[in-house]
Amino acid sequence: MSSPTGPASGLPVRMPRPRQPGRHRRPEPLVAPEGAPALVLAVPGTPSSATRSLADEVISIARSELPGLDARVGHLDGDDAEFPSLSAVLVSAAEERAARFEQARAAGLDVKEPDGPVAVVVPLLAGPDNSLLRRIRQAVMVSRIAAELTDVLGPHPLLAEGLHVRLSEAGLARADRARLFTVATAADGIILASVGGDEAVQAAGITGMLLAARLAVPVIAAALDEEGSIASVAEQLRSSGSQQLALAPYLIGPEIEASVLEEAAKEAGCATAEPLGPYPAIGKLALAKYTTALGISPQQPQGTPVR
Repeated sequence: MSSPTGPASGLPVRMPRPRQPGRHRRPEPLVAPEGAPALVLAVPGTPSSATRSLADEVISIARSELPGLDARVGHLDGDDAEFPSLSAVLVSAAEERAARFEQARAAGLDVKEPDGPVAVVVPLLAGPDNSLLRRIRQAVMVSRIAAELTDVLGPHPLLAEGLHVRLSEAGLARADRARLFTVATAADGIILASVGGDEAVQAAGITGMLLAARLAVPVIAAALDEEGSIASVAEQLRSSGSQQLALAPYLIGPEIEASVLEEAAKEAGCATAEPLGPYPAIGKLALAKYTTALGISPQQPQGTPVR
């Protein structure tokens, strides 16, 4: 038992660790500013329990990186009940912010009336898709809530890392080029499948170059939503010497039906990896878009070095 002057005799004393001086000390952990806008993840595709679970996991990663973050999920095709729509989520965020202000003022607190955006909307998209982005902008306008819309998550080295992981999980790529072991089914040519037309293909190609550097095999982007694009790229890879191809979806997951990927793999005559899904980098990139929009991000998340 301790006394007013210190711990009882014989007990160990746990002292707080002093802060490391100089430029090598650890930075103070970042926390969400008081009254900061909500991060609203705009989720495309048909709402389902699997889609909601994926979005919740992405949100959970973002919250773990920024304590105090108000993060929510809005479905582009939501029904406002089990799967709330993007517009409904924005309206709810605005109402709750106004209610908090009124409660604080009623309690006699000297608080400033909230201003600025109610939310920062982050599209759950790896690459640009003009049709989906147009619908997201329209949902924000319909809500009549002040919200800032960020860019999509890619291209980024962390997405190349995620694609590498998904390919290795499917047995289609070595997990680590630095270790001298073989994978019998490892692909020697990768089709990077995107949605969103030519612009999406060009953006995917940037991440594709990073993936090619990681795997030391050719990677070419193709459009899932353009007839013949997948087959054309498969033929291009085979004509350049690749014999064992793999399809790597440059997608989070909800953007398209799973059957589209299956048909694309059949068209190319190859196996396919899973979409990026709730890979940890997705949550970190979503948070980076949010913090950058608010000017509170110390730095962008970095990809792991190429091995």
